[in-house]
Amino acid sequence: MSERRHVVPLPLGEEMPFSKGLMARALTVTGLDPERSYLIARRADQDLKDRGAVSLDLARLGELAADVIGDEDAALTVRRLRRLDALQRLDEPLLLLIGGTTGTGKSTIATEAAHRLGITRVTSTDFIRQTMRAFFSEEFMPSVHYSSFEARLALTRAEEEESGDAALLGFLDQTRNVLVGAQAALERAATERWSMVLEGVHLVPGMVTANVSGALVVQCIVAIEDENLHRSHFWVRDFATEGLRPLEKYLDALPQIREIQDFLVERARRYDVPVIMNDSIDHAMAAVMDLVLRQADQLAGVPG
Repeated sequence: MSERRHVVPLPLGEEMPFSKGLMARALTVTGLDPERSYLIARRADQDLKDRGAVSLDLARLGELAADVIGDEDAALTVRRLRRLDALQRLDEPLLLLIGGTTGTGKSTIATEAAHRLGITRVTSTDFIRQTMRAFFSEEFMPSVHYSSFEARLALTRAEEEESGDAALLGFLDQTRNVLVGAQAALERAATERWSMVLEGVHLVPGMVTANVSGALVVQCIVAIEDENLHRSHFWVRDFATEGLRPLEKYLDALPQIREIQDFLVERARRYDVPVIMNDSIDHAMAAVMDLVLRQADQLAGVPG
């Protein structure tokens, strides 16, 4: 069954009555943080009341936004709103691939991006790995029975001695297995014409096929440059999940996790996949949304 994106209508122009709520939501899709989006929407709503009008055009919105966030950011927001219109007019489903090593915040970013884009299907390569564990025994496919940073434990002694880098060899063996299921999920989504956000450490640039016929595929890698900030993410997750995931396990494995991140970033640069540094969730979300809108704009062939 076909499932289109639940696109956010732009409450602009005479054909669409202005809505403060829809305007705030559309602005968040452009990558603007929710607080400033609401302030601009409220400013626009007051402007309409002052003028006794019921509709707003993009040029006037840009002037009002400049009063709230400054000329430069307002111009960028208007440009992104035009690109959002291009995204809404695309017939192709959107497949957003968010890669990154453990603890970089890619799951949070994926969920928020799906919400902003009106995409109801969000899954992870780790979910695919867990599913494969149920069908393939450890004797038959050992690597999928370990976390990505522990997959070296699935190697035989001969494999480990031959590789010289057991952490990466184990991770890559696991990745090759998991990507069979991930690639099938992407192709199914394109065939059924429904949009999806897929996140996970196994979305290695150059290994996952980013060219899926009949779909707009947008790929990025999320990373954290500062090791202490990266470490703090595990403390936050431990608190949020009430210790569901053992903190010490991730802190002890941080060197291997960071090694996998270095590998992913290097591959991303080699294959021209954008790397988004998650120094703050607002900055990372803005970068992801801008990436989606720019690629939709290029596919639609709309200038600006």
